[in-house]
Amino acid sequence: MDTSESTPAPDAEETDPGPRPVRRGWRRWAMDTRPLRRPAYRRLWSSTIVTAVGSQLTAVAVPKQIYDITGSSAWVGYASLAGLVPMVLFALWGGAVADTVDRRKLLLVTNSGIAVTSVLFWIQAVSGLDSVAVLMVLLAAQQAFFGLNSPARNASIARLVPAEELAAANALGSTVMQTGLVAGPLLAGALIPVIGLPELYLLDAVALCVTLWAVFRLPALPPSASATVRRAGLREIAEGFRYISLHKVLLLSFLADVIAMVFGMPRALFPQLAAQTYASYGEGLALGLLFAAIPIGAVLGGLFSGTFSRARRHGWMVIGAVVVWGASIAGFGLSRSLWVAVAFLACAGVADMVSMVFRGAILLSAATDEMRGRMQGVFTVVVAGGPRLADVLHGTAGAAFGPRAAVAGGGLLVVVLMLGLAVAVPALRRYRI
Repeated sequence: MDTSESTPAPDAEETDPGPRPVRRGWRRWAMDTRPLRRPAYRRLWSSTIVTAVGSQLTAVAVPKQIYDITGSSAWVGYASLAGLVPMVLFALWGGAVADTVDRRKLLLVTNSGIAVTSVLFWIQAVSGLDSVAVLMVLLAAQQAFFGLNSPARNASIARLVPAEELAAANALGSTVMQTGLVAGPLLAGALIPVIGLPELYLLDAVALCVTLWAVFRLPALPPSASATVRRAGLREIAEGFRYISLHKVLLLSFLADVIAMVFGMPRALFPQLAAQTYASYGEGLALGLLFAAIPIGAVLGGLFSGTFSRARRHGWMVIGAVVVWGASIAGFGLSRSLWVAVAFLACAGVADMVSMVFRGAILLSAATDEMRGRMQGVFTVVVAGGPRLADVLHGTAGAAFGPRAAVAGGGLLVVVLMLGLAVAVPALRRYRI
């Protein structure tokens, strides 16, 4: 299979609704909504809207409750690790499972599991149990279900839209998720003083019931007729990694994200920068703006994704986006003005959105359907693990060289490594649909 030049169209389940009139004027720049004309994708996307915000309610409530019980930020960090490990393990296994079963049924089971854990979060909170151990067990279970759910959800997209709409579909989904990262915590912060933590968990559980109805109405998504794998064990997971190693464009898409996130995600240094470099603006304001800037930029990129979602040279789009990300992060590191720094981070957010859209499209179009689940499992691990490795790297570098030097140096390293990779291995820059 030669994935460096072209790829076969995905096996879309929906009838093509026909050609769309050419968009003119400002509509050319706005979000490309073609995939929403396809009922099955529209249902999957609508369920994402609910989970994007609802999941952030729990993501805020759990660390808040743990801190209230212990008074220790260290326990909040331990809880994050308790959620990361099962998510990584079950995402890898879940990718293999998604290649062997009806993905719709898997989504129903895993969404039900996530909803049940939210109900259990509510029960322990309303009962006044105040047990960190129980919270960490529930968090681990919830993240395990998420790890099983994510590969199936993402792999299903290529069965619901044709190849030329994959980038637009990814832009729609990524915009919703990034909006949830902004709106969810703000909503949680506003609701906690009004309704309390128990009701916040319950609200998430009720919202998840809406997603179950949307997923229930999806068409059946059984393994493709050509699929030969009928089990999901270590051998099948290993086959997924072997498949990546044999298809350079897939391997390069993962490496591009690793380069961008590990060397160029400086969030671990935001508190120090807010307290030192931008203290004159108010530490609280500075910290909030630094954390919000990248997601806000990503949302803006999604809202104007019509400017790039029709591009066919997906490889070049990934290369360019990662280079812009690195340059923007370097600019942020060199900025002494908070507002200039926020502008650079927002620009980085736009670049991150472009990178997410086209890396996701490459994974869906360059892999065969019987391998898409495993590719999405690895993708979930890379996306979750990269920023956490970056926290360790940037925290260490910031202590050794100072936060601004660490941020700027990391951004420049991203640019150098990405350009070097693009020159050394041409498969990514040659890839197009």
